[in-house]
Amino acid sequence: MKISTKGRYGLRALIDLAINMDSENVSIKAISERQNISERYLEQIFSLLRKAGIIVGRKGAQGGYSLGKNISELTILEILKVLEGDSIFIDINDKEENELEDFVNKNLWKDINKIINDYFINITLEDLVDDYKKSKDTIIYYI
Repeated sequence: MKISTKGRYGLRALIDLAINMDSENVSIKAISERQNISERYLEQIFSLLRKAGIIVGRKGAQGGYSLGKNISELTILEILKVLEGDSIFIDINDKEENELEDFVNKNLWKDINKIINDYFINITLEDLVDDYKKSKDTIIYYI
């Protein structure tokens, strides 16, 4: 299993958006600069997220993006499925003609997919934002 840069950058961009959108829209340019991700690539990623209703775009002087869903309800699984497609884990061919391959699919790969699926469905964007903010609040004193 490998999550592409689209999935990794998209997740980072959404966390950035959630952290920085306080009361106004956030521009792709601002996210691009903070996260060191190409604006063009972010536009492609945001197009997918906008079509899925995860983010909302607004044009004009006060334009930019905001979240289209509540971060407490937006799971990492939902985000990754939009960015990576339905087969983000191990792609299984259900029409295997090989008996051993069919056995491995049913007894290993489907179980792994379920474990990964269950893991990502139980983490929300809010969880990641909160954990990130907590990590930034930690102060280390040296004497």
